[in-house]
Formats: sequence, C-alpha cells, structure tokens
Amino acid sequence: MSAELRQSPLDAVHRALGAKMVPFAGWTMPVEYGGLVAEHLAVRTAVGLFDVSHMGEILIQGRDALRFVQHVTCNDAARLVDGQVQYSGLLNERGGFVDDILVHRLAEDSYFLCVNAANTAKDAKWLRGHAAGFEVDIRDVSHEYAQLAVQGPRAVALVQSLTVEDITGLGYYRFRRDVVIAGITALVARTGYTGEDGVEIYCAPADAERLWKALIEAGTAPCGLGARNTLRLEARMALYGHEIDDTTTPLEADLGWICKLSKGDFLGRDALLRQQAAGLTRKLVGFEVEDRVPVRDGYPLVADGQEVGRVTSGSPSPFLRKNIGLAYLPIDKTAVGTQVFAIVRGREVPCRIVPTPFYKRPG
Repeated sequence: MSAELRQSPLDAVHRALGAKMVPFAGWTMPVEYGGLVAEHLAVRTAVGLFDVSHMGEILIQGRDALRFVQHVTCNDAARLVDGQVQYSGLLNERGGFVDDILVHRLAEDSYFLCVNAANTAKDAKWLRGHAAGFEVDIRDVSHEYAQLAVQGPRAVALVQSLTVEDITGLGYYRFRRDVVIAGITALVARTGYTGEDGVEIYCAPADAERLWKALIEAGTAPCGLGARNTLRLEARMALYGHEIDDTTTPLEADLGWICKLSKGDFLGRDALLRQQAAGLTRKLVGFEVEDRVPVRDGYPLVADGQEVGRVTSGSPSPFLRKNIGLAYLPIDKTAVGTQVFAIVRGREVPCRIVPTPFYKRPG
C-alpha cells in the first residue's frame, strides 16, 4: 500500500483557484493554474508566487553545531555570518550527493537547513547517524513551517510594499528573522530557484493562507511546480533525482565551486580528491535541440552510433523559445559545439552542446 500523500496548508486555496494538483515528492502539489507558459513568463517579466511548503527544514543546534556542519557539508560554513545563507551539499563517502541544501546561519551554535522534500526524513536520519562525538541537537522542524517563494524582477518591491522592514536592502543569500509581512511574522531569505531575484518566506502553517492572499492581492501571479521546473532548467539549477543523486559528485555536476577542499576534512572529501586527481570521465552539460521536437527526461543521447548518455532534464524553454536539456556525457563529448543525437520515438534528433546557464537575468 502506498503512503498517503501529504497536503500543503494551502491545499484548499490551490483547489479554489482551479490548480491542477499532482503527486510530488510525497505531497499533493499544484503543477499549474492557468498554464505553465504564462506562469513561467510572469516570473521572468514581473513576479510569481509559489507554494513550496513541501520543502523540508532541519534545525542543528548545540555547542558543536559549526564543527558538525563543517563535517557533514562540503562548503565552508565557517565563512558564514549570522543572517547569511550558503548553498551546499551533504555527501556520502563516495562523494555522491545525499542532498543539496541551503544552510542558514542563525548563530554560531544554530543552523537552519532547507532540504529537498523527498529527502527530508532521509537527511535527518543521515545527519543523526554522523553526529557521534558532536554535542548537537538535530530536529526535523518541517511541520513548523510553510514556505512561499516570491520570484521575479518585481518580487522584492512587491514584498517591500507589505512590510516596514528593509527587504530591498537585504543582500543576496542573506536572510532576516521576525519580519512582519502583512501582519504575519516570518523569516525572509533573498534566495530562490528560478534564476530571478526574489525571496523565500518561511512562516507558520496557520499563517500561510493569509500571507498567500496578501501577496496575491498585492499583484503576484500564482505559479505551479511545472513553471518552477522550467525556470530552474533555463537557469541550469540542479534537481535532485535528475542532475544529482547519491551516485553523482559535485565535480561531475559542475558544482565544484561549492566544495571547499582546502577547509579540512569533511564527509566525501577523500573521494573528491581522488576523482580530481584521476580526472573526470563524464560531466554535466547543456544542449539545445536543433529541431522543433522537445527532448524529455530519460531520452538516450547517441554519438557515432553509440549511446553516450541520457537526458537528465529536458523541456521546451518558454522564455528562450528553444528546446533545451541537460545530460551527463563522456568528457570527449562535452566541448561547446559538439553534436549528439537524441533518440525521440526511434528518430535521431540533432542536439548541440552549448554554454550554460541557458538564461541569466539582466544586471
């Protein structure tokens, strides 16, 4: 028997708006409202609102909190100051991703992790499994939070209109606690998963509906997870289970910049050093389809008559009006301009390796 799907605190709101609801990472979530393309373009040109309450939150506290976070993450948490966010990874002993996460430093002895929805329980168990010898308390606090993402070139100004706090002056990858927005107290972080400016807002589940309605009334468009996926693909942001998993390393995923090998020992470091010394055999690259045919997740890619990889994410790009995708390919097939072919319904469709991100916001 399959586990019962969880519901966002905004489930009834989404249904009232006519959202198409689908199973996602153990939850029932809105994939779109009026249409994916319109929602995608609203974020690229103005402002969109996403319910991302399915994301997980884990709190790490205690005297050894910093030392522990340094041990279990590949980035250098010692560089953080209070109120700063860091993109990082939890890696296994082979250097593969247990998860990719956001680390928020509340204080030197307190860190708030935002983790992927499907990995929340696994991550909490994994963290506790590596806590021996550290004076830390690890708590899954996901039930204490709803999360709304306001994204787009007008996002910050819109949120600013609902608070007296200085959101406009909040730096990129910085956050502020106890911000009152439309009468609701929340944590506000200048982060996102769309390639646009914006904020992610963490509030109590009981306050989510009131906050959502205030943001909609202020002029933001409701957007589903379908648009969130095409937006992150244009921006070449990895999706767990597609571009990254427990068999892929940050070096292969072109995320070596989040691995601070010089910071000292951390889980997965030895494997990364070995891989770095030996040289990569494959790498994640972006491609454009030289055809009007979309290339989807899982499609084979061939060169010289041999399969050389599979598409990790592929979709039409609503903003660029091209068909794009990501895939792991052998190193000798990763140079920009290299041609490979996607197998689509038995036909070879030409694709060309291109620089990424496919889209980068102006300014």
